[in-house]
Amino acid sequence: KDREAGLMYRNNLPQGHGMLFVFDSPGFYPFWMKNTSIPLDIMWISAKGRIIDIRKNVMPCVEFDKTQKNCPYYTPIEKAKYVLEVNSGWIEKNGISLGIFIDFLSFPSESERSEL
Repeated sequence: KDREAGLMYRNNLPQGHGMLFVFDSPGFYPFWMKNTSIPLDIMWISAKGRIIDIRKNVMPCVEFDKTQKNCPYYTPIEKAKYVLEVNSGWIEKNGISLGIFIDFLSFPSESERSEL
């Protein structure tokens, strides 16, 4: 349920923060902006950590449909295992582009951190 809610109902996202979605296996995971009030940049990331799709400045659904009944879905062009949502403009500001690798995969997992 937390994954489904994502950044819904938040009025802000602190600079330098984001939300990382981790899926059990790679797939074509669509995202939408229903009940989201801040514009976001969205990155889909392969199981090996390569950015395979990017959507910049994705606007809240209310920009498209005040009833939020017809919110557009954003689906990656390849299968992804991870999705990272950050504040709009973050991708541009940090020079992120398709094909680069993210090394967050080298961070210890939650269970590994508890053993440290």
